[in-house]
This record gives sequence, structure tokens and C-alpha cells, in this order.
Amino acid sequence: MSDSQPSTNHVSHSPAPLPRSIDLMRPSDTALLLIDAQERLLNVVHEGPRIVWNCRRLLDGANILSVRTAVTEQYPEKLGPTEPSLAERIAAPAHSKLAFSAGACGELFAQWRAEQVERVLLCGIETHVCVAQTAFDLLSAGYQVYVAADATGTRARIDRDVALRRMESAGVTITTTEAALFEWCERAGTPEFKQISALAKELPPGDAPIVGFHAKR
Repeated sequence: MSDSQPSTNHVSHSPAPLPRSIDLMRPSDTALLLIDAQERLLNVVHEGPRIVWNCRRLLDGANILSVRTAVTEQYPEKLGPTEPSLAERIAAPAHSKLAFSAGACGELFAQWRAEQVERVLLCGIETHVCVAQTAFDLLSAGYQVYVAADATGTRARIDRDVALRRMESAGVTITTTEAALFEWCERAGTPEFKQISALAKELPPGDAPIVGFHAKR
């Protein structure tokens, strides 16, 4: 080959992907905190079964993708334990508290600090009391805080709606169960994605399939 002829052995390089946004959750530095999802409380909040369903899907997704999980219980001697289908998905014992904010559970956050947890996704009840007070305390402590709006609730809708607006105005990121699941998952084409996709396709309690809807992920 003549020295003047161009080489055909050059290597082409694909452009590098954009860096992942710091506003997105990732399993390595995120924890899921289930707040006070106790049967006695769930029986009186609006759409209790749907809240349990979404909390359960978040816990299943967290276990699939190795997201840390923890649960608190408010005055369990009076209000009883965590709803069984949720409790069985969390290996560690519940953190009992009398304060409304889970920020009172100092040992939990000391552990998460040691594990370099920077973001916490909250779910559970009630939105305007224990969830909101926990969110504000976590913000003050320097965490990036998220709330799954469809996995939390109150007895009165106005309390939930106002609490979500108040938290968002203070810097809490309001998200949903399905958005959080796919944010943790990040990409398709993996065994974990198939499991997360199956969770996203589940029907809410009491819902029937939408006629004519056959979309696949």
C-alpha cells in the first residue's frame, strides 16, 4: 500500500452520553423510607388500599434494584404494627417513634450517613403530619428529598393536597411510584427492567383493564 493512501484501520468513537442529572435518584445513594403505614391508620385514610399497593410496589422495586429500605411506626403500642404485606418486604425491624417526624430516629440516619445516602424517597401516611415533618427535617439535614404522591395519603384530601404543595415549595421533589421505579432502573434490556416493567403493568386495586389498551413496554 502506498504511503499516500489513507489508512482504513481507524477506530470510530461514539459520542459520550450526557452525564446523569443530579436531580435523578440512583440506587447507590438513595433510600426508601416507609412512614407509619399501620393498619389502624390505613383504615381511615382516603384510598388506603391504593396507598398500600403503591407502597408495596416501591418496596418490591427497591428490593429488585438494591435500594435501601426502612420503616417507621408511630406509637405502635396504640396504633398497631405496619400492614403485613408491607412489613414482610423490609428485613430490618421497624423504627418505633412518638415524635411525628422520622427525624427522631437518629440511629437510622446515622447509618444512612455512614453508607453515604444522599437522597430519601418518602411514602406512607399521613402526608400532612408525619410525612411532611419528616421531609422538612431531612431537607434541613442536607438530604435531597422526594415524595411519591400516589403512595401517601390523608383522611381529608385537602390536607394531602396542601401538604404536597407546601413540601414542593420548600424544595421537596414530588414524584410518583412508577416514575421512581423507572428512575431507579435507569435502562431497559436488563433482568431488573423486566421485573420493574411487570410492577408498572399491575392494575390498581379494584381496577379493570382499559378496553382496547394493549401497549407493551
